[in-house]
Order: sequence, then structure tokens, then C-alpha cells
Amino acid sequence: MRRISRLTRVAVGVASLALAATACGGTSSDSGSKGDSGDTKKDLGLAIAYDIGGKGDQSFNDAAYAGLQQAEKEFGYKTADIEPTDGETDADKEQRLTSLAKQGYNPVIGVGFAYTAALEAAAAKYPDTTFGIVDSVVEGENVASLVFAEEEASYLAGVAAAKATETKTVGFVGGVDIPLIHKFRAGFEQGVKDTDPKVKVISQFLTQTAEEGGFSSPDKGKAAAEGQIEKKADVVYQAAGLSGQGVVEAAAKAKVWAIGVDSDQYQQEALAGYKDFILTSATKEVGGSVYALAKSVEDGKPRTGTQVFDLKVDGVGLSESNPKMAEIEGLTDAVAKAKEGIVDGSIKVKSE
Repeated sequence: MRRISRLTRVAVGVASLALAATACGGTSSDSGSKGDSGDTKKDLGLAIAYDIGGKGDQSFNDAAYAGLQQAEKEFGYKTADIEPTDGETDADKEQRLTSLAKQGYNPVIGVGFAYTAALEAAAAKYPDTTFGIVDSVVEGENVASLVFAEEEASYLAGVAAAKATETKTVGFVGGVDIPLIHKFRAGFEQGVKDTDPKVKVISQFLTQTAEEGGFSSPDKGKAAAEGQIEKKADVVYQAAGLSGQGVVEAAAKAKVWAIGVDSDQYQQEALAGYKDFILTSATKEVGGSVYALAKSVEDGKPRTGTQVFDLKVDGVGLSESNPKMAEIEGLTDAVAKAKEGIVDGSIKVKSE
């Protein structure tokens, strides 16, 4: 029930996103969908194409799937979710998206920045279908770019880490050395230092490119976390997709804290054996953004343009599922104060 309530709350926040979309040059369309012939047709429902790691990553992709499930349940229509393939090209991604649009799915969402080029091309071919892309900005009158203030959630994770550490050393494991993951690192490091300048942050990226498995290799994540733990890190924050499962495993084995990402990983069944060592998670309501776009299409007013999901609209946040958070002196209050500062603008969080 918690997941559904959060998704719905984020969807409600779409009204305030209209202002953000206008500020970023976005638009909102009232036009209905049409087929290739131009005749009005009845659409199928939401379709999503997964990022690297696919469904079952307990993180980014699974969050998108939660949004699809909510839309399917509420609107009672047919949905589709499609897995990526190893070594696929932009042309493969474009074919996947165009196939979904041709079948009548609307909206069609590419989950992840890897779909940038493919979605731009597909959207141009099907101008009467609403397309969405998560974690990237694509220009187009029928495209909604669903982006997040990951640095804000990561700042809160940094505050929590600084309050929880006993060794005065914490770690960050990023999946791939790219600008998106730099946002996670920058926010985390700032949150740590603003809370306790004496705490050391060890940061590491698993790979230089996604093709090398930075987001899909739990063994790489485990090895990186073990190395940081050997250097006395007793809290390790991961932004590494499926690879993050290895980070969590290493932390649990060493009996130190892990901080999850994107989804509330304390609640994930696949990580249940490690949950006692998952302090919190920097959440990113990918599911909420997916559901919100589907709702806008269902309501006949498809949202387009750049949609920014931040702390103000509960688009990002820090989970509180683990009751042990409340047992760490000053942690809950420090996080609440930091959130208030970010929302009112008195704390400016860096993204690089």
C-alpha cells in the first residue's frame, strides 16, 4: 500500500509540474492519438522498454514496473513491458519503441538515458503517440522528458551516512562514470561534508561505460564495496543498478551499513536476507513519473516537455522503512532539517 500511495501522490504533483515544464520550454497537449492513416483510434495502454539490467534489478527498472502495474490496475487496459538485449544498438532500441507505437500503445516510455537517440527517432515517426524518456531530455512536441533531482535525495543519504558512521569513513559506489551518476556522488559527498566535515568519503565508479557491465554486474559491486570496507568504510551508498545488489551483500557480510538507491531496497524481497543492514535508500519515484505520464494520457491531456521530479513534489526522497534509523542519535532530525533546507532553497545542492 505504501508504494501505491507514493505513486499516486507523485501523480498529483503533476499539476505543479506544469510550471516546471513551462519554465523548461515544455508544453501540454490536448490532442487525441491517431493511427498512421490519421483516423482516430483507441489506444492500448502504457508500454515501457527497460534499461540495462531489466526487470528484477530491485532498483531502477523495478520502480518503472511498479508504475506500469498501478496504471494497469487503475485504468484497466492492456500494458506491455519489454526487456533489453545484450549488446543491442540504438537501431535495436528504436525498433522496439516503434513496434510498440505501431501496435497502438500510448504512452511509450524508454526507461533510461540509453534510449535518448532511439526515442528521438521513434517519436518523430509517430507524432500522435506520446513518448516518455526517463533520465534524459529529448526535444519533441510529443515527448515528455522525466528527469529527477537525484542529487537532492543523495544529499539526504549523505546526511544519514555522516550521522551513522562510527569510523568517520563512508563509501560511494557508482555504476558508470557518467554525468547522471556524478549527480548521485556530488549530492552524497556534499551531504556528508555539510553534516560532518571530518568524515572521509571514498568514491569509486565500477566502469567507464555501461557496456562494460557497470549497471549489471553484482560481482563488480561486491568487489568495490569490499575494497571500501577494508579501508574502514562502515556506510556504503550505491548508485549502480543491478550491480548494487553486490554492494548490499558485501555490506551485510561485513555487518556495516548499505544505503540503497532508486527503490526502497529495505522492502525488496530479493534483498530480504540483507535488510537489517540496509539503513535507508535514496528513492527516486520512477514509478510515480511513469504512472503520472500514463494518467495524463488517459485523461486526454498528455504531458510533454521537461518534467522535473524533485523533493518538492516527492519525486525523490529518503526512505524510512528501517526502524533502526530512529535509533541513531540525531539522524532523523538532521535529515528532516536538510530536506526542509533543500525545499525552501536555503541549501543549494551541487550536481557535479
